[in-house]
Amino acid sequence: MKIEYKLFVILAAFFAPVGVVYGIFTHWKEPVGPAGLFLSAGLGAMIAFYLWATARRLPERPEDNPSGEIAEQEGEYGFFSPHSWWPLALAATAAVCFLGLAVGMWLFIIGAAFGVVALVGWTFEYFKGPHAV
Repeated sequence: MKIEYKLFVILAAFFAPVGVVYGIFTHWKEPVGPAGLFLSAGLGAMIAFYLWATARRLPERPEDNPSGEIAEQEGEYGFFSPHSWWPLALAATAAVCFLGLAVGMWLFIIGAAFGVVALVGWTFEYFKGPHAV
């Protein structure tokens, strides 16, 4: 987790001076910009502190070892169906839904109806048919 907390330390160290510079350039008349930048710096600092404290308590991960091998990482990454066509149907219905937001609600409703069918099909594809569990 070393790289993660270092990233957030860099973000906090970036946003704090930018907030000061922004405040100086606007003569502190516009309060929202510096406040947002200082809050972003504080959020980065809080996340960095949490990741740093967590990294101290946990053993070093394979990702933290610069000479680490891919085989050192344990665990299953998940199950991915090699023959499923349902994600394609879900992507098509998502495209119709987003198009419906631009064109009209009637198209969004049609896309949502097809999306429910595609989601149910993808969820229950292993309960029936040749690949049933």
